[in-house]
Amino acid sequence: MATNHQSPATDRQAVAGYRTSSTPRMRVMSAPRRRSVRWIQQRLRSFPFAFAGIGHLLRTQGNAQIHVAAGSAAIALGFLFNIDRGEWLALALTITLVLAAEGVNTAVEAVVDLVTPGFHPLAKIAKDVAAGTVLLTAIGAVAVGLIVFLPRLWTLVAPWINGAI
Repeated sequence: MATNHQSPATDRQAVAGYRTSSTPRMRVMSAPRRRSVRWIQQRLRSFPFAFAGIGHLLRTQGNAQIHVAAGSAAIALGFLFNIDRGEWLALALTITLVLAAEGVNTAVEAVVDLVTPGFHPLAKIAKDVAAGTVLLTAIGAVAVGLIVFLPRLWTLVAPWINGAI
């Protein structure tokens, strides 16, 4: 590490985090803190881009709007029926998963459209698989909704059905 014109003692101060008796403690600690603050600032600067992507998804994708409406209805039913914590967890994860799959589908379609000007069988596969993934998550969301809400809805509807028969 030492060159011909430097002594090993002088070179030690250049090593990150090495502290000699003549090196003040604050000077050694300030560099990592500055790096961590910079890292946090860089992460925070990425949030507007993420929110712009969510905004684009919700403004331009009709299916995403339908999923938001269905998720909002499920949340309203959750409050109406006072579902428990585990059911809220299942509901929140399901809604998030469906919307995330819709976002990935939108991104895949945009990239495929960008790199494939005309029809290509692989482009079709990529788009079909992405759309199929959204369909799978939506079917799973319906299953979760039925498990959580069907027994509660049945207790409301059953008296009318039994009275009509």
